[in-house]
Amino acid sequence: MEFQMLESILALFLMQAPAANNYDNAVNKLNEIAASNPAQAQVITIGTNDQGTPIKALKVGNGETASLVVATHHGNEYGSTAVALGFAASIAANPIQGQTVYIVPVLNVTGYNRNSRYENNLETSIDANRDYPSPCKTDKAYRLKSTNALATFIDEKNIQISATLHTYWPAVVYPWGISTTDLTTPYEDTYKKLVADATKESNYQTGNNTQVLYPADGTFEDYTYWKHGIWSLLFELGFSHSPDNTAIKNMVDVNTPGLRRFLENAPKKRVALHDFSGRCDSRAPKRVFLE
Repeated sequence: MEFQMLESILALFLMQAPAANNYDNAVNKLNEIAASNPAQAQVITIGTNDQGTPIKALKVGNGETASLVVATHHGNEYGSTAVALGFAASIAANPIQGQTVYIVPVLNVTGYNRNSRYENNLETSIDANRDYPSPCKTDKAYRLKSTNALATFIDEKNIQISATLHTYWPAVVYPWGISTTDLTTPYEDTYKKLVADATKESNYQTGNNTQVLYPADGTFEDYTYWKHGIWSLLFELGFSHSPDNTAIKNMVDVNTPGLRRFLENAPKKRVALHDFSGRCDSRAPKRVFLE
């Protein structure tokens, strides 16, 4: 990634504070990245949120394998926004052969503008990363138009590989992350290799999502694996929800190559055995203010 582009991305996050134009600034940066790489990249709309705001993504390449990187389900996790933009700039300059990669730097627009974890629909505030169907989820899904738009998008584009970005707890983890003690999938060995490759620079902790972090039902990372058989990883980035620019630069530097390596090394077909056949355990403790 060119030094000048990285510096311009970092400048977005100096003294990050609630502002109505935070999302506009992120979209402007996507447009700059696309304008610098017109042959490889273009800005697209994946859908709209409840307020009618278009949710923008960068499309890079035109390969047969469709991959996705999505950040900022939680609007206060602007470190994930920065890593998504940094990765977008890097991959736009050097696309992955044989792939079409979609990068969504901000899914939760209202939360991002308010520096809040939660996203507003027209009635209340909702945790976007608890708003997807899940084998152990009992309440309603898709209360937000943004999550429904993303779910529709991955279906339409036949996404095969997906990374979702959050802060903070330095880890890269794989399914299952739901309320159960039956955590093993048939692809444990492949996942262990993928997370090891993805953390060569960061040295983040790796392993099963529930074991490393905690169980959470209705998350995007488990939804994509369970519903579609997508090769799905959760990147928990850095050490703070409010990193300074030095920390943000480090997060971009150590995670950009790992994200690329994950997309390159993941199998190019969805998994065949992705249904959950275990037992849900509602007694599993859940923490909501870490991830």
